[in-house]
Amino acid sequence: MTRTDQTGAPAGDPVTGGISRKGLSAGTVGLLGAVVIGISCIAPAYTFTAAVGPTASVVGTQVPAIVLVGFIPMLLVAFGYRELNNRMPDSGTSFTWATRAFGPWVGWMAGWGLVAATILVLSNLAGVAVDFLFLLIAQLTGQEAIAGLAAETWINVLVCVLFVAAATFVSYRDMQTTQKLQYGLVAFQVVVLVLFAGAAIVEALSGNAFDATPIDLSWFNPFAVESFSAFAAGLSLSIFIFWGWDVTLTMNEETKDPERTPGRAATITVVTIVVLYLLLAIAMIMFAGVGTGELGLGNEDIQENVFFHLSGPILGPLAFLVSLAVLTSSASSLQSTFVGPARTLLAMGHYGALPEKFARVSPRFFTPGYATIVSAIVASGFYVVMRIVSENVLWDTILALGMMICFYYGLTAFACVWYFRRQWFDSARNVFFTFLFPLVGGVILAVLFVTTLIDTMDPAYGSGSQIGGVGLVFILGVGVILIGVVVMVWQAIRRPAFFRGETLTKDAPVSRRARGAAR
Repeated sequence: MTRTDQTGAPAGDPVTGGISRKGLSAGTVGLLGAVVIGISCIAPAYTFTAAVGPTASVVGTQVPAIVLVGFIPMLLVAFGYRELNNRMPDSGTSFTWATRAFGPWVGWMAGWGLVAATILVLSNLAGVAVDFLFLLIAQLTGQEAIAGLAAETWINVLVCVLFVAAATFVSYRDMQTTQKLQYGLVAFQVVVLVLFAGAAIVEALSGNAFDATPIDLSWFNPFAVESFSAFAAGLSLSIFIFWGWDVTLTMNEETKDPERTPGRAATITVVTIVVLYLLLAIAMIMFAGVGTGELGLGNEDIQENVFFHLSGPILGPLAFLVSLAVLTSSASSLQSTFVGPARTLLAMGHYGALPEKFARVSPRFFTPGYATIVSAIVASGFYVVMRIVSENVLWDTILALGMMICFYYGLTAFACVWYFRRQWFDSARNVFFTFLFPLVGGVILAVLFVTTLIDTMDPAYGSGSQIGGVGLVFILGVGVILIGVVVMVWQAIRRPAFFRGETLTKDAPVSRRARGAAR
């Protein structure tokens, strides 16, 4: 069992290879605050409006089934995350846990996967916030031309950087500021989504829908999907819409009761989100159907922003609320998403896997100041470059993000299985929560990772862009991983102590039987 100090935080010494505190403000985040930040990071309004159309195009009316199936590996992995957090509450999460289970090389890549995925999504969140800001202004003023300003590259980039700067300012400050901001933004977002779904169902039942489609039990049958490739593609998108719940665990050194609260928050967050997504999926299919008509979910012309196109027919004069909800969703997620990479980079600097600068904590706010600023600069730079190169490239990064999620979530699930290998059969509970559940979740994600890797080699996957006949989504996903390998090797040369296992050692808890024999 990891030693703890009076606050319940790990008290080991990194010099001897143990987990240790990093100077963050302990005990400032409660269960409700962690759940709210988790929902904010997932950004349900933004992720669902971007994913429901492409998902419906692939799997048809089986969108609810895909949501449920995508929920399963997330829940199974969440159980593994909870067990690891109970044993080793540390802001490094995947990085720290994979290092303790498999050693520094695998641990470093798990940390890279988390950081790379969040940096990719940060840039896209900022871009979405910009688009919806101008859409909202156009709706409120009745001047449709204003919405087109988002297409002007210099205006788009400038406003995007301002959004990132504002989010960085809030993230740099203490966690109380983050919590207070997120309470209002998340509550508004969820209320509007429930209102939207309820109105869509009422319109469908009253016969005023665009393509009224009566609800059917087959919608919940994943075996009704035509092919495994379609199933895998839909599942990959489904996993994307759940991604972000693990931010509750990167705050574990700042939560009250750090061994229990983060794990409970993660589980509550995932369950809440799946209920909301099922409600939205059912309502939208009932109202619009999955065809390629003007408002059909299969219409490629509306798939980048389904909520916007359906909001007018469903909510009438209140349609602007949907645009405002997506704007607040992307903006609030932009701010809360900074929590994850900043704290992972902090842990990597703390244990010597990155330069010591990353281990700096603001003496005033007790937040990972340097890591937060670096994350903002990298995300902004990435967005600027991608926006100038092509909007299609920016969209392909979202599809590549699915691979990164499967990569580091899967590694963490397997880390749970291997770390607790000597305790699998200590109790019936351990059989399920430290062995079976995370193993099944990890295997599902590994299969998805390989399947997506193969499918994305086809240029038709994503925007259709290619280099040398190979799909751009594949190149982006594999490229990000290979860049991580190069940076890791460079860090191993510069900072060999971590890679020799001197600052954070491999560890496996002793089984109950072995402890009894030792006595």
